[in-house]
Amino acid sequence: MTPAIAVLLAQAPLPTLLVIGLAILFGTIGAKIFQKLHIPQVVGYIAIGVAVGQSGLGVISKEVVGNLEPFCFFALGIIGFMIGGELHRDVFKKYGRQFIAILFAEGIGAFLTVSILISGVGMLLGMGPAESIALGIVFGSIASATAPAATTSVLWELKTRGVLTTAIFAVIALDDALALIMFSIAASIAGKIIHSGSGGIMAALGHAGYELFGAAVLGIAVGFILNFVLRRLRDRDKSLAFIIGAMALVIGLTMALDLSMILAAMALGVTLANLAPRRSRETFNLVERFTPPIYVLFFVIVGARLHIQNMQPWMWILVVPYLVGMGSGKIIGAYLGARWTNAAPVIRKYLGICLFSQAGVAVGLSLIADKEFHDTIGPIIIAIIAAATFIAEIIGPPCVKFAVKKAGEVGLNVTEEDLMLSYNAGDMLDRELPSFAENTTLTNILRTIAETDAMSYPVTDADGKLTGIITIDELKRTFVAEGLTDWLLAFDLMRPVPDTVTVQTPLDEAVTRMREQELEYLPVIAAEGDTHLAGMLELAAVNRSLSREVLRRQQLADG
Repeated sequence: MTPAIAVLLAQAPLPTLLVIGLAILFGTIGAKIFQKLHIPQVVGYIAIGVAVGQSGLGVISKEVVGNLEPFCFFALGIIGFMIGGELHRDVFKKYGRQFIAILFAEGIGAFLTVSILISGVGMLLGMGPAESIALGIVFGSIASATAPAATTSVLWELKTRGVLTTAIFAVIALDDALALIMFSIAASIAGKIIHSGSGGIMAALGHAGYELFGAAVLGIAVGFILNFVLRRLRDRDKSLAFIIGAMALVIGLTMALDLSMILAAMALGVTLANLAPRRSRETFNLVERFTPPIYVLFFVIVGARLHIQNMQPWMWILVVPYLVGMGSGKIIGAYLGARWTNAAPVIRKYLGICLFSQAGVAVGLSLIADKEFHDTIGPIIIAIIAAATFIAEIIGPPCVKFAVKKAGEVGLNVTEEDLMLSYNAGDMLDRELPSFAENTTLTNILRTIAETDAMSYPVTDADGKLTGIITIDELKRTFVAEGLTDWLLAFDLMRPVPDTVTVQTPLDEAVTRMREQELEYLPVIAAEGDTHLAGMLELAAVNRSLSREVLRRQQLADG
């Protein structure tokens, strides 16, 4: 950033609302560019945030990031709520033992590898043994955390479904709780090692238990109340207001009571999803349609708040063992946990590389460490976690995308609306439906339609160009014209074509036009300006095809 721009921004910081608008707009543009490069959208959001934030142009200043902090908490709450919606009791009945084993294996694996590597490198850099060991165990406990936001963003973007996707949701839902417990123990031990006046292991564990248990109770209680309210509501707009209000209430109470925010939001989502599995689908669909701009702004702010350009060179040396230890520990731990519990091969192979992303929880724990060890290792922890988080948020989403693609789970969690967006009219048209030349007699028409179930038939001229439509209603009127069946022609019976689409018309557009005009069939022509008939689009057949494909993909994923 040039000195002139820096001075200008310092003198006249942008209004917060303007920053929000710019962040959502440019974050969306950046995501589309990265998507064209086959890179997950979330990387684009973060990259734009870095470019305009404290490590870049400084458009989003530290003050603005502070003003938007409540919004970030709300976004994290929504992410936790949506993750909770994926955790149904049937999943835990089937996979619960596997998930718990994998969770502890990958968390402890990351803790051990990072602790050993950081302690060793710290000693090589000239730190004392006590300081190096304390630094290692604190870093190890933070390494066990996984950012749910970036990971789930990729899964939702790619519409994934299957055993690997289920395992990812379950592990990241519980990962932060494990990280909080491990950090409480590690911080207490580190305090004893370097004599920072920590309150002891039991006090640390007691506080962690209060945070986790209290958050779970709060989320479950609000979930029961919200389910009671939604069961009696019929207005969808009011339903969304109650849902958002309940989430804001839970998030606000966790901040006031010093509870785990993400865990409370997850508990709220889990409660709703399991109290009313069918009705809650609409609840989560409502929230999902509400959230895209929130996700965009959240990740742009995540990138904007990173401040890494002033790190000393030796600190960057510690970033490498932290990332290597975190990645290798999670991969090895997840593999061993999956193998011990006979989990599916795709979980053994790919779960570990889906757990690289780190953001809110890791940064939050580093801030706590900075307060507890401000005069010793605190500044080192917060600087290195900031740099490591930046790198992890960049490499984590592509790793998730690679894993779910290799597992064959991409595109298996689609709806009929999603599928419709991926097809053209030409993909669904009926090319076998008979058409009639203009000079076809009524006798031949009746003989032909007796063997079909269609309600409309196209009429073409000598060159095969569409000229009209014959419907069953027109044919019924001819039954009173006895003796004219050999004289009446298709030309006499047809009526003007109500509408047409081309084979390249998006299917959702074609279906929308059919529904608006109350048409069961729609002629499909070759191209604009070329009225040669390609076939007929039947609304009922389209709906059957889409339903079958959704069911096929779900069965493939669940199988």
